[in-house]
Amino acid sequence: MAIKTYKPTTPSLRNMVTVIDETITRSNSERSLTKGKKSTGGRNNAGRITTRFRGGGVKRKYRTIDFKRNKVGVPAKVAEIEYDPNRTANIALLHYADGEKRYILAPVGLEKGDTVMSGEKAEFKPGNALKIKDIPVGVVIHNLELEPGKGAVMVRSAGQEAILRAKETDFAQIKLPSGEVRLVNLNCMATIGVVGNADHRKAKIGKAGKKRFQGKRPHVRGVAMNPVDHPMGGGEGRTSGGSHPVSPWGQLSKGFKTRNPRKNSSKFIIEKRKK
Repeated sequence: MAIKTYKPTTPSLRNMVTVIDETITRSNSERSLTKGKKSTGGRNNAGRITTRFRGGGVKRKYRTIDFKRNKVGVPAKVAEIEYDPNRTANIALLHYADGEKRYILAPVGLEKGDTVMSGEKAEFKPGNALKIKDIPVGVVIHNLELEPGKGAVMVRSAGQEAILRAKETDFAQIKLPSGEVRLVNLNCMATIGVVGNADHRKAKIGKAGKKRFQGKRPHVRGVAMNPVDHPMGGGEGRTSGGSHPVSPWGQLSKGFKTRNPRKNSSKFIIEKRKK
């Protein structure tokens, strides 16, 4: 990947940094695996805004990704490496030997023309998917399931990786990118390698207009509002709030835990990400 900077001929180009990915082989998507995606504008099914400062943006089409990797024992050839507007990682188009086509997340080292496969007979190389019980300890993995057969839900962003640390009777210890060590069922599927497009985080947008292309509208600070609109609004002159930071509805927004995890979730966590 190449990092491109620009001469500051305009204010927006002064701090703009773009990533040029030479691994991408085509710009259009596979029509049979693509469908329309409706923009919500931050609204729920009743039309009420549930997420503020969303709206507009460039239209996107959704690429159907195979997160289950359940086509066992059938080799597939990597036909294309493509850009996906819905995620930070690139995607790879697979042509299976039986004629079926599927998209997967493109790991580092996967190139056009390579062969990948799922199942216990697959080699330990980037792009191949196996059950955790068939993967040696110490191997770097991504696209990780938490429940067998349900599909991958973890380690899917660009540049992310997890490490298989140990195996027990029914569970494996996996160190996640956050530093958390978690128990995962040995029958869950995982893909070998690191998620590609790791330089994605080095890009700098450069101008507010690009955020609007992404469907993100200007975020108004609470202290800039009137008291009728926000608890931190109002005051003579410019103030920094004067009280603890809160949401527009009075919920503490810094340091106060609002997450309500599933009751059975924490028993699988061996080491928390926050020491």
